[in-house]
Amino acid sequence: MSPYVVFLLYMLAILGFVATTLLMNRLLGPKPRDSATKLEAFECGATPVEQSNVKAVPIKYYAVAIVFILFDLETVFLFLWALGAQPLTTFMLATFAIFMALLVLILLYVYRARLVEMVTE
Repeated sequence: MSPYVVFLLYMLAILGFVATTLLMNRLLGPKPRDSATKLEAFECGATPVEQSNVKAVPIKYYAVAIVFILFDLETVFLFLWALGAQPLTTFMLATFAIFMALLVLILLYVYRARLVEMVTE
């Protein structure tokens, strides 16, 4: 049997299990009803101070989140490169050098744009 067919069967089994579990939960699980007490805001057991005390998140935190995700993904790519670079060739080293140069350029941009410093203010 082809490895692709085995993989396809495995994926179908996983999706079937998840679908069956969700369907059984929907059919057999508890069906809670919303009440006025349940829909109230909960503040550690105390009486709510305001009805809606939700404040907007400052936009500066989004830049930090995007930079974190960017560097996190680049770390994953570095691990993948290290695992896949078994016969180390000149081309692979050049590719690694380009990738690291881009990483340093992004880090310099983040430093000069003061994306991380403005959050601590």
